[in-house]
Amino acid sequence: MRADLKALAASLPEDETVRLTINAYAGGDPASPSIARRLSLSRALAVRSALIEEGVRATRIDVRALGLAAGDGPPDRVDVLIGGSRS
Repeated sequence: MRADLKALAASLPEDETVRLTINAYAGGDPASPSIARRLSLSRALAVRSALIEEGVRATRIDVRALGLAAGDGPPDRVDVLIGGSRS
């Protein structure tokens, strides 16, 4: 996935108001949601670090560790969303 993150970083517009949101999820036991939350945080921070290494300013990145709240997608994943400025 590092190549994908490198390509993403290279494709970002120079406009500093364009932000990235990293939503990370982790499967696990619903009786222990804190474990999934910690794992999702670890994943989100790893993606954030990789993007920073590729030159994306940390101030443009928002991290959300969502644990078990995977919705319709796979439980173990990280979504990187590109959006406008923070309100």
